[in-house]
Amino acid sequence: MHGSNPICSTPISLKAQRGVSLSGLIVVLGLIVGVAMLALKVVPFVLEYHAAKSAIATAKASGGTPAEMRSAFLKTSEVNDIDSVRADDLIITKVGENAEVAFDYDVKIALFTNVHLGVRFAATTDSSGVIPEKPEKTMPR
Repeated sequence: MHGSNPICSTPISLKAQRGVSLSGLIVVLGLIVGVAMLALKVVPFVLEYHAAKSAIATAKASGGTPAEMRSAFLKTSEVNDIDSVRADDLIITKVGENAEVAFDYDVKIALFTNVHLGVRFAATTDSSGVIPEKPEKTMPR
């Protein structure tokens, strides 16, 4: 009975042993922590984008002149703490009888030390989903 298990009469096979090794567990936990850290950095910007998208819908619903729409957006953005889009950044165009409101901006999210994630956020109230080009601002002379 040399080389056998004293409790059980069958020898222990390494193929029968199952489970997660310590190194496998560390790798999986590292991946979970990495994804969680990325989510914690990105989610606030996504929430702000959705708030800004809702604010342009409110601005369009207020109707009126572009100045009135910008004012409605400004009020909503103050309540919802929207910092990435200002009222001056709105692109207000006339499509037929309806005014459409849009915005387009880039965000640079610091992940760690010198690594950043660049994300472009754009939204419009136009049902076609096409974001118009922002008109160039002319500098007074």
